[in-house]
Amino acid sequence: MASYFDVLVIGGGLAGQSAALRLAKHCKVGLISKRSLEDSASGWAQGGIAAVLDDQDTVEAHIKDTLTAGAFLNDLPATRFVVENGRRAIEWLIDQGVPFSRESGNYHLTREGGHSTRRVIHVADTTGLAVQQVLTAKVRQSPNITVLEQHIAVDLITSSKLGLNDKRCLGAYVLNNDTGDIITIGAKNTLIATGGAGKVYLYTTNPDTSTGDGIAMAWRAGCSIANMEFIQFHPTCLYHPQAKSFLISEAVRGEGGLLRLPDGTRFMPDHDPRAELAPRDVVARAIDFEMKKRGLDCVYLDISHRPAEFLREHFPNILARCLELGIDITQQPIPVVPAAHYTCGGVVTDLHARTNLPGLYVAGEAACTGLHGANRLASNSLLECIVFAEAAVKDMLNQSPVTLPELPEWDESRVTDPDEEIVIAHNWDELRRFMWDYVGIVRTTKRLQRAQHRIRLLAKEIDEFYSNFRISHDLIELRNLVVTAELIVRCALQRKESRGLHFSRDYPDTLKTVRNSVIRRGRWSRS
Repeated sequence: MASYFDVLVIGGGLAGQSAALRLAKHCKVGLISKRSLEDSASGWAQGGIAAVLDDQDTVEAHIKDTLTAGAFLNDLPATRFVVENGRRAIEWLIDQGVPFSRESGNYHLTREGGHSTRRVIHVADTTGLAVQQVLTAKVRQSPNITVLEQHIAVDLITSSKLGLNDKRCLGAYVLNNDTGDIITIGAKNTLIATGGAGKVYLYTTNPDTSTGDGIAMAWRAGCSIANMEFIQFHPTCLYHPQAKSFLISEAVRGEGGLLRLPDGTRFMPDHDPRAELAPRDVVARAIDFEMKKRGLDCVYLDISHRPAEFLREHFPNILARCLELGIDITQQPIPVVPAAHYTCGGVVTDLHARTNLPGLYVAGEAACTGLHGANRLASNSLLECIVFAEAAVKDMLNQSPVTLPELPEWDESRVTDPDEEIVIAHNWDELRRFMWDYVGIVRTTKRLQRAQHRIRLLAKEIDEFYSNFRISHDLIELRNLVVTAELIVRCALQRKESRGLHFSRDYPDTLKTVRNSVIRRGRWSRS
């Protein structure tokens, strides 16, 4: 039997939970999470949330910094919309009980790369985790929110797939990881808030859940995708054999951290006048250049010149984790390397978080709102989650009533149990390795074409497996990763320039004409 909700929220991070909490005052909400609600990319965010909170700061300054970091590819109305709603978003989080850090009685604002002033509000160096804990507790207490943990969406249900005349999203088929059953969930409106696609790369700061699920599902349902070539590589991921995906926050550089070669020499001033406070794409390419030029395994981020008490107060999580691995950041530099961190492109949405498929909304990292342009400004992403989740909720509540048709159950009558699941593991590993080698920080047309050829061969194998065998959690993620990889490469091949996060040796110059890389299914544009 199908389950029905007023709204189905796919994803349990900040965008999904904040939307669910707002909706729960008015209607019945189904919230699905691939793992537990506590395990999302939002919870991994260390730095903070950027917003104009200081009297010396201005909306125009925040917009300017965002446009500069985004290489002026940003959508100006979307950027202004997010920045102007920044203070209200922070006030909403404070009302929920988020314990932002204070200093001398006032909220402490830090500065991160690309920002012209201090405007990042935070909870020490575990902002995402603190926000997630507060919202998760409220979600679990809400009688109008049905939480389905250990569930992963397989695909969206659309009227066109059912042979109906109208064009609308009607819900989703969802796999229960505990039982192996696929359930049918119908919803008048559906919000994708599944996060990004960092796991398409071999090295990433993202959790294992970041497999591009929402982007791939929306694409298969007919949505437009844009700017997927802009994958942000965080410059400073901890380099240690026992550390998996541990991020060294941007705020470490914002508070005076210096990047050094193994002999202690600083190198960032040679690459950019802003030195360590340059935007992430500049810093990541500089580190990549120095590592390749000198044959280094890593470089070093040094903040040991700051007082130990300051570091214990502002970076307790980073200090503790490094100490576990034998690195005392109060006395020695931190070994770091770049790693895939944030997906700036995604499903094209408007200022209401709507896609070109009625009934389907996208918020958070899975969306391409136009805010980030060619490179996300540090700490703008959590703000975007809150602002567009609220926009989606307002639009849903203003929609005319919708009557859902009876939805068919998932058909497994023509499939069997898989005979060799090792195929999934091998394909997963191959995909992530060649994406790292061919579609990384520095690209060439030849590398992109090689990647595209390999992706298409993998896609055929995966489609055959998907068509003939019962699906599993790993197969769903692999299928979505291959689709996401294809979209990244297709967007990258469209761009005949270097801009922001996309750097091509074949097209090293930046064009005067600014344009998005859009892959469309049907006519529609952002409005």
